Amino acid sequence: MGAQLRVYRQKIRSAQTTKKITRAMELIAASRIAKAQARMAASTPYSRAITRAVSAVATFSNVDHILTTEPEKVERAAVVIFSSDRGLAGAFNSNVLREAEELASLLRSQGKEVVYYLVGRKAVGYFTFRKRDFIESWVGETDNPVFDTAQDIGQRLVDAFVTPASEGGVDEIHIVYNRFVSMLTQSPEVVRLLPLEVVEGVEEPDSSDVFPLYEFEPEVGDVLDGLLPVYIESRIFNAMLQSATAKHAATQKAMKSASDNADKLILDYTRLANNARQAEITQQISEIVGGADALSSSK
Repeated sequence: MGAQLRVYRQKIRSAQTTKKITRAMELIAASRIAKAQARMAASTPYSRAITRAVSAVATFSNVDHILTTEPEKVERAAVVIFSSDRGLAGAFNSNVLREAEELASLLRSQGKEVVYYLVGRKAVGYFTFRKRDFIESWVGETDNPVFDTAQDIGQRLVDAFVTPASEGGVDEIHIVYNRFVSMLTQSPEVVRLLPLEVVEGVEEPDSSDVFPLYEFEPEVGDVLDGLLPVYIESRIFNAMLQSATAKHAATQKAMKSASDNADKLILDYTRLANNARQAEITQQISEIVGGADALSSSK
């Protein structure tokens, strides 16, 4: 009984130590998520405005540009996967990797070759462990993204997009990341960055509506050339901020669940330890009473 009681007490101490760690990580994630949400909220309107500007230029002009023109045949497609550098975030990384695998399967079924660009150590580790190739990776700044990294990623993607597929370039660019919906929900998203899908309105305007008039200075092609890197960088940076915010929320939720499970383990092992202690005390009393009876009967 004594050995069993020591085992239960050791498990209680282990669960208490684990709870201290998970509780600390939960508080750290909670302290970081407010700043991450503020950065994401500040970036999202700019990213949407750039996308609307590109759509407006493409919609109200008749020029064919690589930014909005669908290639006749898509040979290679790039998939950019945004993961995290650290784990302990529940299904955060597994969800985005699974979504990327489904996208890659769909693209291959359409006869496209898929190449990967990876952001975050978890995605790099996933591909390295399976000995799968990828073009380039960026690690170390997923918790607190910086715009310089987004510029670097955007430059590499633009260079690959303007290069013919026969020379190692790509015809399409897709990004896969976790979008922050709420503190409890992080949704994996798939977005095709290039070529940009422009949907023109088909509804008839009311009598009070006025069609916008656009004049381009310089030429439309020059405007689109200038908007291309800005559009890519803004969308990449916004995806990085969305992913960082979602990761902090996922970590907080996972660590709270771990702390609750540690509390349950401590309660269960405490009950088992009390039962073992009571059984040990009962056995000791029985031995004392038996010994006393044996002494009294021998007299």
